[in-house]
Amino acid sequence: MSGKEFEPYILGFLCSWGSYAAADLAGSTQTQYPPNLRIIRIPCSGRVDPTFVLNALKSGVDGVLVAGCHLGECHFINGNYRTERRVALLKKMLTEFGFESRRVRLEWFSGSEGEKFAQVVKGFMKELKKIGPNPAKVGNIL
Repeated sequence: MSGKEFEPYILGFLCSWGSYAAADLAGSTQTQYPPNLRIIRIPCSGRVDPTFVLNALKSGVDGVLVAGCHLGECHFINGNYRTERRVALLKKMLTEFGFESRRVRLEWFSGSEGEKFAQVVKGFMKELKKIGPNPAKVGNIL
């Protein structure tokens, strides 16, 4: 690794209403969180297809954060319940594809939880440092 400490990259699928608003609040209040998070803003966490997560991991991303509104508060009624079921099944299958299930994290936020968002990203980054680089990583992809 040429003497550099491993810095994980996280791809975040964030719903517009809860988690993206929390990330935006963290940024606007200058709450520090690792810059190695790349965000894809989506209308609802229920829109995240498990193949999106698998493709990200196969491409070398060290971790994937899927985040939506708190359960029962989805703007699209039940999208986050669908996400919860999909991610649970996906995590069971990840080892079959050669990935640790801890590389995928599911979280819920309201738009007012900027501090919580920052803490979750920091914690996930710490967890990924313990796990180590994604075995599929080929060079610096992000």
